[in-house]
Amino acid sequence: AGTAMGSLRCCLLLALALLGPHPAACDLQGLWRNELGSNMTLLALDMDGTFSGSYHTAVAATDKQILVSPLQGALQPPGTKGQQPTFGFTVQWQFADSTTVFVGQCFVDRRGKEVLETAWLLREGVPSRRDVWKATRVGTSVFTRVK
Repeated sequence: AGTAMGSLRCCLLLALALLGPHPAACDLQGLWRNELGSNMTLLALDMDGTFSGSYHTAVAATDKQILVSPLQGALQPPGTKGQQPTFGFTVQWQFADSTTVFVGQCFVDRRGKEVLETAWLLREGVPSRRDVWKATRVGTSVFTRVK
């Protein structure tokens, strides 16, 4: 009787593990907005995990008119432990002599809300190597999907 009970317990645990709450897969495609009001549109991923899109920043350290700027990126497939995918993309600003790279990870909570947690480096062109010390900014941004 003990072996049958052990087998039943094993089967129940396996069923719970298979049917239990698993985070939904994250889909990068779509419109996203960060805490500063910047909007990002990510297009469908290619077969190799690369994607493109556009970025419309709400903030800039320039007097020039802000223009929507193209981005290119790649998605790393999720690992074997079921974690959500990591990704990176580069924004080529159309209104400034600078480039920004973002790296991040997509998370989906139990209610299905998707969040992109990112860190970024912005490199601004400077006139000489003497000014390199002030050429790079670093920060973080949290993007949520716009329905």
